[in-house]
Amino acid sequence: MREVAESADSNFVTHACWVQRQLAGMRATDDGGLVIADSGLPCDTFNIICRARLAPQDAPARAREAIDYFARVNRPFSWWVGPADTPRNLGEHLEAAGLKPAEAELAMSADLGALNAEHTAPSGLAIRRASTEAELTDYARINAANWSPPDPMVLRFYQLATPLLLRSDAPLWLYVGYLDGQAVATAELAVGGGVVGLYGIATLEAYRRRGIGTALTLRPLLDARAAGQTTGVLQAAPDGVGIYRRVGFETYGEIVEYKPV
Repeated sequence: MREVAESADSNFVTHACWVQRQLAGMRATDDGGLVIADSGLPCDTFNIICRARLAPQDAPARAREAIDYFARVNRPFSWWVGPADTPRNLGEHLEAAGLKPAEAELAMSADLGALNAEHTAPSGLAIRRASTEAELTDYARINAANWSPPDPMVLRFYQLATPLLLRSDAPLWLYVGYLDGQAVATAELAVGGGVVGLYGIATLEAYRRRGIGTALTLRPLLDARAAGQTTGVLQAAPDGVGIYRRVGFETYGEIVEYKPV
């Protein structure tokens, strides 16, 4: 599964860096050893360190250097460690540098040609790929609601990124689920690394356990399959694992998010 893990990392870089590489006040760097995305906003959702390809002897210093960068600019961040990252004990170096595991998720992949697409969506649910400012605002509002109170920096990021994300060639496909006309759920599909990655699958709390999340999982994957893509990847939080397995995803490793203490 090393090849899948490598492709998934490249896909995550697309998800984490595509906007930051293009907007003034944001930046993303990749020196072959580490990828750093900085949104310029005080929000660790969009300030990320990932895809470590470090030699064991270099890891402590490089980890300290990356962590110190965000300390200098005074912005929160998260560091994502996956199955393909090196050295294999990278997490130990991060903890020695002052980070702590914040969340662990399963790394999963699926053959899009073998998806179990037999799912009955709730009556009144319409899923649209965001193509207008209003739909993108709905997407941002639902994602911001993952925090209590809703995170205004999530709204700000998507506001700044709107012109990019509405381009027809954008590799980030954003979907909004509307139940009887009310925006209630979202999903992001990132196209990159030879695979497609699902991110940002969220349903407003009052509308959960109705099959909406499954519908928002399947629709982007089916669109990707129709466009000629063959493999899907995702990071599964514990409450979503059952859904993803029923759809056809299998586990190939674990991904851990680290944050400053």
